Amino acid sequence: MAWFAAPAPLLPEILARHGRQRPRRRALVCGSQTLDWGTFSAALDRTANGLLGLGLSPGDRVGILMDNGVEMALAMFGAMRAGLVAVPLNTSVADAALAGMLRDCAARAIVVTPAHRARIEGLPADLRSALGGRRLCTGATPPGEDWLAWDTWFERAATHPPDVTLDDEAPCNIIYSSGTTGLPKGIVHTHRRRLDWAYDLGFALRYHGGAVTLCSLGLYSNISWVAMLCTWVAGGTVVVMPSFEATAALETLERERITHFAMVPVQFQRMVASEAYERCDRSSLQAVMCCGSPLPLELKRELLAGLGGAFIELYGLTEGLITTQDPETADTRPGAVGQALVGTEIRIIDEQGRECPPGEPGEIVGRGRILMAGYLNRDDANAESTWTDTAGERWLRTGDIGRMDEEGHLWIVDRKKDMILSGGQNIFPADIEAVMLEHPGVAEVAVIGVPSEQWGETPLALVVPRRDAPDADTLCTWTNARLGRQQRISGVRFRESLPRNPNGKVLKRELRDEYAARAN
Repeated sequence: MAWFAAPAPLLPEILARHGRQRPRRRALVCGSQTLDWGTFSAALDRTANGLLGLGLSPGDRVGILMDNGVEMALAMFGAMRAGLVAVPLNTSVADAALAGMLRDCAARAIVVTPAHRARIEGLPADLRSALGGRRLCTGATPPGEDWLAWDTWFERAATHPPDVTLDDEAPCNIIYSSGTTGLPKGIVHTHRRRLDWAYDLGFALRYHGGAVTLCSLGLYSNISWVAMLCTWVAGGTVVVMPSFEATAALETLERERITHFAMVPVQFQRMVASEAYERCDRSSLQAVMCCGSPLPLELKRELLAGLGGAFIELYGLTEGLITTQDPETADTRPGAVGQALVGTEIRIIDEQGRECPPGEPGEIVGRGRILMAGYLNRDDANAESTWTDTAGERWLRTGDIGRMDEEGHLWIVDRKKDMILSGGQNIFPADIEAVMLEHPGVAEVAVIGVPSEQWGETPLALVVPRRDAPDADTLCTWTNARLGRQQRISGVRFRESLPRNPNGKVLKRELRDEYAARAN
């Protein structure tokens, strides 16, 4: 019998405990604003009560369309404190996608910063009606008809802890899959899985109560949620940048004595290229995580050398399948992305759904305690993303191609949907991109498949050149001399930039559509 057992606290309850036990230590910093834990916890209670006072009930969804700031953090975690479901929305999506996400999650309230108010006012009538008078806008300007001013609303809200019982398996947030076109899928996380996420990742990424963590991506990004959850469950400090700029990030790192941060490869590239990088005092860094898109090997070597053993590469999905590579093993397996988190299992399967032996590439599948509860309103997507093993256990299909060694170290080969089928042969663009990035004239590259009468598809390289780049034909010849015969590219096209989502991932679907249209 468990004589001394007590219910395990969930994240909102842990934050409230920090407010009582470390009230004068910093919880949140954004520009000139600093909230200690006592103030932050009290503000979450006030935000939760204010949202419930709008007539919302536990389980209702709250859309959050905001630029980074203190109010955005309060809106997201105050909604969770109220038993509501926080739905942070990518501010870069098109208006049609924004409307689709709000309709998909059946949002009953919205919180915005002033720059995005007009987008809500331009929604279809049925969505505006569903939101009713539950529209909150920050800023000094009176919001106007059907809007509530955040400051006034916040000051009028009750200050006591909200009278809400949180359920382990109830949804706490929905994060929509990345992308700037089409309708992303809503990824549902529950209170318990989100807390387990913080525990498992916090252990792997070496968070602790003294952590001072920099968040420079949009707070709607799951990468930012990793940083916030791991920091706050430990009782540390989150430092939020309104937006990312390399020199400003380095100055913040030095001024705030940052210990942890999570960024995407393009952010690291810009920081390393900044004149401020070498003179920046980086001695405070303890654990620095990179994820979100493939990390060029040369950049990885530079980061491992320059960040004092603090660099950790992460491969993962918002859905909850994650590996991390410790700096202690990076030298022996430089191209790998690490091993699965404790509590997560990974396997590799072939096209017939059979497990692959070590070293053989196939689709990555996984299961574990931090995986999502499922895709919102998408039984089709839930079915498509499920692999069932011979014992009847269900695993998440990632759509990524990888290989694993005998000790469970994972290498990413490519995205399954990005694989090019040319003359009956599978070609992985990442292999070609890795070769091309070795050329000093190539700043960025994306390889896509384009239609070919002879081969069905053929690889085409889209390159952002440096100033000293050779002409396209010369670069194509240089590349093909270093590739296998079946990998050879059909050509090189120079571009000023590659389309990316806010997390820095190249949007190859847009490139395929663009160049397929040019071929027709």
